[in-house]
Amino acid sequence: MGRNRGHVYGERIGREADGTPLLRFLAERYRHSPERVWAERIRSGLVTIDGAAVDTETRLTTGQWLEWSRPGWVEPPAPLTFGVLHDDGDILAVAKPRGLPTLPGAGFLEHTLLHRLERYREGARPLHRLGRHTSGIVLCATRRGSRARLSRAWIDGRVRKVYRALAVGNPERSEFEVDVPIGPVPYAPLTTLHAASPEGKPARSVVRVLERLDALFLCEVEIETGRPHQIRIHLAAAGFPLAGDPLYVSGGSPAPGGRALPGDGGYSLHAMELRFPSADGGTMTVRCAPPPVLGTTQSSKPARNSASPSASSCSFGTKRNDALLMQ
Repeated sequence: MGRNRGHVYGERIGREADGTPLLRFLAERYRHSPERVWAERIRSGLVTIDGAAVDTETRLTTGQWLEWSRPGWVEPPAPLTFGVLHDDGDILAVAKPRGLPTLPGAGFLEHTLLHRLERYREGARPLHRLGRHTSGIVLCATRRGSRARLSRAWIDGRVRKVYRALAVGNPERSEFEVDVPIGPVPYAPLTTLHAASPEGKPARSVVRVLERLDALFLCEVEIETGRPHQIRIHLAAAGFPLAGDPLYVSGGSPAPGGRALPGDGGYSLHAMELRFPSADGGTMTVRCAPPPVLGTTQSSKPARNSASPSASSCSFGTKRNDALLMQ
């Protein structure tokens, strides 16, 4: 597999970094590369401040523009297709497959949904993200005004999000709420990690049990907030972690001494329904059928009613695929 085109990263130096030696700043802020690698990049002219070459001991000043160029690299493999569920020329709803990151990071640049969207529609940008190993609906917009309108709807709680998940345990109730706050907690592999935290931000999830299996249960989870890894954290906080989740254990925190990362897979989670305000004052609903592992055995179960003039479905890994698949 070939290398990608590389990337130029840039940031404005804040007050907290004023007076810090360049090498120390980069090595502490971007720990994916050791100090010796940063020193080589600086000496090779791959790091500049306000467009000029610098040395390792250059002290940073508030307001400077720092850039560093990363040569092309071989990215981890990922599925590079996505399904088009809705496309009106501006608002775009796509079905992201499990394993494809939404945005660049952790070694991914071109093997991301964002990059694939850019090839499909100039200006299309995701309005939210799904975890790498979460499949399902991602809502995007092309026009700046539409992005602003839908982002405001998200903030105001006018976007309805329903997921399908497979979790461990046997809840007493068939429907229950989880409102544990979520925020950063100390975690050695990453310094901090979002998890259940009394000092965190408010979060609310409604869990509905669909089927009870041997030591597992299939459920729908509707979230009113969109905190990082909310469903994984909330189900674990309730004592029912996602089956196969290598990171979050009962209580909603990472296992003591654990080394798993948020991008590690093994669990099954799917964004299956998204309802949001349309530009004409109505409501648009988009659906994406879950993969087989998250399907119920009650094949005759009636579909949820929709107030939308348009609804679509897509399921990766099955013969059913009512969406247009894009490479």
